[in-house]
Amino acid sequence: MGTAARYKEGKSEDEFRQYDEQAVPRVAEFYRQQHENMTVDYVLAKEAEYFTLRKGRKTIWEAAEFLNQLVDDSDPDTDLTQIEHLLQTSEAMRRDNLPRWMILTGFLHDLGKCLCLYGEPQWGVVGDTFPVGCAWSEHIVFHQYFAKNPDRLNPHYQDLYGIYEPNCGLEKLHMSFGHDGYIGEVMQPYLPDEALYMLRFHSFYPWHKHGAYDHLCNDKDRSMKEWVLKFNQYDLYSKGHSKPDLKELKPYYDDLFAEFLPPTIAW
Repeated sequence: MGTAARYKEGKSEDEFRQYDEQAVPRVAEFYRQQHENMTVDYVLAKEAEYFTLRKGRKTIWEAAEFLNQLVDDSDPDTDLTQIEHLLQTSEAMRRDNLPRWMILTGFLHDLGKCLCLYGEPQWGVVGDTFPVGCAWSEHIVFHQYFAKNPDRLNPHYQDLYGIYEPNCGLEKLHMSFGHDGYIGEVMQPYLPDEALYMLRFHSFYPWHKHGAYDHLCNDKDRSMKEWVLKFNQYDLYSKGHSKPDLKELKPYYDDLFAEFLPPTIAW
């Protein structure tokens, strides 16, 4: 039995990702802000600002250490530090003898949250993701909060395809801005497509959990979905278990980083 399957025995899928406005008000407030403010103009401006990777160079450990200052207001499932969650994810993959590039991806997947270091609000960094510039799927969590998004007033943005062509592919979409797309840009020169899909689309739950937006997908997206789903088993179901020992694990990850990445990365 794989690690992810063992973790699921402790908590069922239905028990994760519970978004109840009254039970978890901070999560509901987070998504209200995200859905009201995540417009096409906002996303395009943030892509222009950050996807050029001109914020300096950092080591992986420097980026990871910053995350320990962050409490993710969109996540109802864990009270671990960010680096502990990264290590739980990657260590679960390691125990199941998954490829080293995937173990690395498990460690890297949330490092884009360092956007908060530059003063970005949490609603513009974390949370589930979705395309902008086309009709919002009803499978987006807290869908009702889009009622006050200014893009609702643009009929073109409310069309099924919006600003996109049919089956254009996920890589051509402007996703809601956040850590997924950012870390995908940062790691684009170094990792295989399977890893980049995991990074860019692991929070795109309307697509990989509910099958939404298939009209914008191409054959590559459909073949890559299995990798994203495989990744998400470890991202989600590793939460809430024993804390990893960073001091003990650091030599392994030093070697892993050196195998795939340069000493410092452009952010």
